[in-house]
Amino acid sequence: MVDDVVIGLEVHVQLQTQSKLFCGCSTKFGDNPNANTCPVCLGWPGTLPVLNKKALEYGILASLALNCKINQKIKFDRKNYYYPDLPKAYQISQYDLPLAEHGTVKFNHDGESCAVGIERLHLEEDAGKLVHSSVSRESYVDYNRSGTPLAEIVTKPELTSPERAESFLRTLKKQMEYLDVSDCNMDEGSLRCDANISIRRDDGSLGTKAEIKNMNSFKAVRKALSYEVLRQRKLLSRGQRVVQETRLWDETTEQTKSMRSKEEAHDYRYFPEPDLVPVRIDKKWQQEIGFKLPELPDKKFNRFLDEYQLTEEAARTLTDSRPLADFFEQAIKPDVSAKTVGNLIISDVKRELNERGWDIGQVALTPAALTSVASLLEENLISSNVGSELIAELVESGGDPREIVEQRGLKQISSEDQLSSVILQVVSENPDAVADIRGGKNQAIGFLVGQVMQKTGGQADPGTAQKLLREEIL
Repeated sequence: MVDDVVIGLEVHVQLQTQSKLFCGCSTKFGDNPNANTCPVCLGWPGTLPVLNKKALEYGILASLALNCKINQKIKFDRKNYYYPDLPKAYQISQYDLPLAEHGTVKFNHDGESCAVGIERLHLEEDAGKLVHSSVSRESYVDYNRSGTPLAEIVTKPELTSPERAESFLRTLKKQMEYLDVSDCNMDEGSLRCDANISIRRDDGSLGTKAEIKNMNSFKAVRKALSYEVLRQRKLLSRGQRVVQETRLWDETTEQTKSMRSKEEAHDYRYFPEPDLVPVRIDKKWQQEIGFKLPELPDKKFNRFLDEYQLTEEAARTLTDSRPLADFFEQAIKPDVSAKTVGNLIISDVKRELNERGWDIGQVALTPAALTSVASLLEENLISSNVGSELIAELVESGGDPREIVEQRGLKQISSEDQLSSVILQVVSENPDAVADIRGGKNQAIGFLVGQVMQKTGGQADPGTAQKLLREEIL
């Protein structure tokens, strides 16, 4: 049963162009239903599509990041099928001459370096959206999404577990976000995934596959594939056969359910789109686009390890998004440690972001202010608690950390002379704790340090306080 699971993914990434793939309508999410439509994206007779050059550029950029071979000649095709959300009764897609093929994506799964082949990346227009009313039991169609540009990324059937499929998807999402070709917002449908899954036969050949649709989160992908593995294995163990079909993932019951028998490619009656000429991709233009490739997450991760001497966990967190990684690097200066800056982001800034549901682009905290907080900590002028409080305030309201510390008297007391009277007072007021320490119960020292911190309004340097307490008691 080892490696008997075979999974291939079809990932739809919505490209974040301002206009649709073949017309000038806005791609803005959340507008009133059918507000962003025109005769072209509604499929009126006699209208002609015009290819969005920016969408093609984004597609090439994504293909290069996935190590794909860009085809110098591409064409668009009509994929024919009827559904209420498809106003033309066909979808403009790509069939035998896609934008790119034969790529590879490396990803990390539980500390193991893995790779999956990319069969193809092609461009196509999205369909509209069906909205079902539970009250009137009627269905409505919103065509705002109809015609928005998609890059469909098809992997080879080389993923061997639901967990690996999830790890790959997370890596792919991060890469697309780094490229800034898509916001990959799964809640808004900017990243959607279908999966083909089968159980390998005893002779090593591929088994009958089922396609699972309606997965809009990493958790759903993992759960749906895990359920399907168990379902197919159970059928095969009983001597029953797996039917080739399309299945839907039901979040409520956490089961896949049969939707329809699986269509083969020829059922779509692909033929060349007569209203769009084939496109030749100039090598010079391709090279110019290649120059726009940013440093991708895996390379940035390895550089952070080497250049800043971070732990793997810290480097992974700081490269989780390109804006966060950029913020980190902008805050690093010669007079502060990269580790101090990184720790502030990981422990304090990320906590504030998570509590507010923000990303780093929404904070009032500037990289320069973060540098200042790190410097105050390294100069031993503030305690770690004050540092955390400063970060919380700066994230919300901004400001100059050094001015705030001066105005509010938040400087840490590190002078032994200033702390000596407080130490004597704490020792005299807590004879039981002192006796415990003298009896070998060292954990009681933490209680006394806490008393010193309380009496100094949190301004005492804990390290200095502990040193003085031990000298006084022992």
